[in-house]
Parts: sequence; C-alpha cells; structure tokens
Amino acid sequence: MRSVPRPPIATVDGWAINVANQATAIDAIVPAAQAGGSFTVFTLNLDHLVKLRSSEAFKRAYRDATFVTADGEPVARLARRDDPNIIRTTGADLMLPLADACADAGLPVFLFGTSPGVLAKAGERLVQNTNGRLEITGTLSPPAGFDPEGPEADAAIERIAQSGARICFVALGAPKQEIFAARAQARGVKAGFVCIGASLDFLAGEQIRAPRAFQRAGLEWLWRLSSNPRRLAARYAQCALLLAELTLLTPHGDGSTGRRRP
Repeated sequence: MRSVPRPPIATVDGWAINVANQATAIDAIVPAAQAGGSFTVFTLNLDHLVKLRSSEAFKRAYRDATFVTADGEPVARLARRDDPNIIRTTGADLMLPLADACADAGLPVFLFGTSPGVLAKAGERLVQNTNGRLEITGTLSPPAGFDPEGPEADAAIERIAQSGARICFVALGAPKQEIFAARAQARGVKAGFVCIGASLDFLAGEQIRAPRAFQRAGLEWLWRLSSNPRRLAARYAQCALLLAELTLLTPHGDGSTGRRRP
C-alpha cells in the first residue's frame, strides 16, 4: 500500500514541507512502517532546491514524497514564513532517534548505500546505541556509478523487499537516494525509505560532522566548505545565489516566489 503524502504546512520555492520537526517525523514514520506502507522520507535543503530546478527525475521523486522535513537552517527559516513551528530536521539528526524508535516498535531496518566498511561499522554502532534491540535484516553497498533507475537498482529493491525490513536507510547522496527511494515506493515495497545522505559515514567515523556550535548557528555548510573547498565551492555558490533570490525576491510570506510546484 502506497502511503499518501501528508498535506503541506509550508512551501519553499514551490516545494512542499509537510513535517514540522524531528518528533513529528518519528511520530509519522513509525506508524506508517507498522501499517506496512510504502513511503519515502526526504529532507529538503538548498542543494536539493538547486538540483530541483534542473533534474526531471528529482522533481518526480519530490512530487510523490510522503514526508518532507526542512533540512538546513536557511530552508527552515524560509519555511517558518508559513508555519512558525518548523524546526530544522536533517537526516543525520533523524537517524539515531528513528533507529531507537524502530527498536522500541520491533521494526527491522536495512542499510543501503556508502561502502561495505562504513555499513559494517555504522550497523554495529546502531545496534550498540539501541542496547542490542535493533534488528538489521541486511546491508548493501551499490557499485560505483550506480544508476538509481537501472537494473542494479531493481535488484537492490528486490533484495530490500525480501529482507522483511520496514525501514530502509538510504545513504547515496542527492539526488540518487531520492530517485532510488521513489522507484522503490513505486514498486510497492512494504517499507519506508528514509534518505539520510552522509549520516552513516558520520556514525562510522569516516566523516566528521560540524561541531554543535556550527549546527546551532546554522553554519554547518561553512564547516563543510572549509573542509573541502575545491569540491564544494561551486555548489555552495549556487546555494547562496538561490538563497538570496528566495530571501529578497519573495513577494509573499510563503517562501515560494509565487511558483507552483513544477
């Protein structure tokens, strides 16, 4: 059964956010998984908004997204023009408490993405963090050049479906992870596909997340940029330009610059 998207509570550049915060997300995700629904969980950030202006496959995935949070303080701030209760909720923030809630509810999980070494370390940490209560029914690391709409994706989806997992944490990075999640949902896999970016790498210690002070100040992007300026400079320049447009040119309080969802 394909879960119906929640009604939007805010829009940013025409794209809906329908989950206000981390607690609301967990309260929505766990019952959906218990009901055997097929659903997706995306976390909308500025980089996604940039990519949504050019990628048709990414647009299709977001149009059908079941649950969408505001990921990144700039997006959360824009979304609060519509709903003041919206709080930044990233995939990295969501993963551990959701895993704990899955353990409490007896919902098995699957880890998909990143590298085999990271999957092993992150899986061990997740089980430790839940005092051995979390059941991980499988892990899978896709090959380099993985096509989220190709035959390897279909094989991965079948493996996840056969595992019996009710939650699949997808760690491929955008837009691959969202496109893959949407494909799995379209095939009716009885699981929720939660897109979490580099969260497993953070948990395994393969990447270092920004200190709490940077996170609280909404400057996590600055930490990432300083750690890898050559790779990220162009991306963040595009994000900065889009943020300026959405902040300065939005004529109304809806964060959407008057657009409807493409």
